[in-house]
Amino acid sequence: MSDAREVGGAGRADGRSGGEVLHVKGRVLVGPDDVRDELWVIGGRISYERPRAAREITTVTGWTLPGLVDAHCHVGLDAHGPVDAETAERQALTDRDAGTLLIRDAGSPSDTRWIDDREDLPKIIRAGRHIARTRRYIRNYAHEIEPADLVEYVGREARRGDGWVKLVGDWIDRDAGDLTACWPRAEVEAAIAEAHRLGARVTAHCFAEDSLRDLVEAGIDCIEHATGLTEDTIPLFAERGVAIVPTLVNIATFPKLAAGGEAKFPAWSAHMRRLHERRYDTVRAAYDAGVAVYVGTDAGGSLPHGLVAAEVAELVKAGIPASAALSATAWAARAWLGRPGLTEGAPADLVVYGSDPRADVRTLARPLRVVVNGGVRA
Repeated sequence: MSDAREVGGAGRADGRSGGEVLHVKGRVLVGPDDVRDELWVIGGRISYERPRAAREITTVTGWTLPGLVDAHCHVGLDAHGPVDAETAERQALTDRDAGTLLIRDAGSPSDTRWIDDREDLPKIIRAGRHIARTRRYIRNYAHEIEPADLVEYVGREARRGDGWVKLVGDWIDRDAGDLTACWPRAEVEAAIAEAHRLGARVTAHCFAEDSLRDLVEAGIDCIEHATGLTEDTIPLFAERGVAIVPTLVNIATFPKLAAGGEAKFPAWSAHMRRLHERRYDTVRAAYDAGVAVYVGTDAGGSLPHGLVAAEVAELVKAGIPASAALSATAWAARAWLGRPGLTEGAPADLVVYGSDPRADVRTLARPLRVVVNGGVRA
């Protein structure tokens, strides 16, 4: 006879040792329209068949989602550059406890491969180190190079990363006093072609308008922030299948940044304010045009970790339907990154909530239980 326990303040099963099983019941949101009554975690993996025999069963009850995705996050990085392993661990734990169990690390100078050996931490898809123009990005973050070296460095980071490369597409040009594109069109085309040849996708940091058409027509796969989208470029994104990760919790900092640069760069400050003012309209227009939108927080630079629920709420505030905003951090996001959700045999990375997150995305800020590799971690 098995020993069935309900998880409350105590009791856990790691799903890995022989005979121990985690039973997740209530409403299991396998997909937006695929809702099941229960699943089982056996040996750290998901099953929809009740085990024939189990020494011990631990039960968790609630509304269950696949582990959330933060598609723009920086573990191992803070406002000053790379951090030590202890700090990176705290960052990853903060994300985990917020329900983020899959991270696309959109550029970091830190080596965080040691996280892959930890059964209790989120899974990370790395984009290598940022590639920026000389003196055109945050100090200590990026490879700072000139256009003639772009193809070489993109190839290097494509080999170093996990299928992604991160470019800095625009940044303030101190001579111009405003945001300008960082790379000539020919070099961008060659660099993106090299990444694709090596099996990597390419994304780029872009605040302004100027760099977007060249990047998209050159074959880029994704744009981060994308505040510079306009009625002229949105259809191009939709036609070419280029995704965006708006990072609205980061865009909220634009007024403060603009105020800090007002005296020295008034044109840049005014530009940043305009981008901020129209941010919700920009995201909604992109969504309405059929552009794929995914959740990303930009945590790890100047922002704290654990903001995934806040970013989903921002997408809803922008006018994206709650179901689509939820999918942008759950089912659609995992499919886009090529990682499984709550499918048979997948690693048991899931989050349990006390109420239906489809009805109110603010529920995401209050996870009851976080399960990583079959272990109840929070």
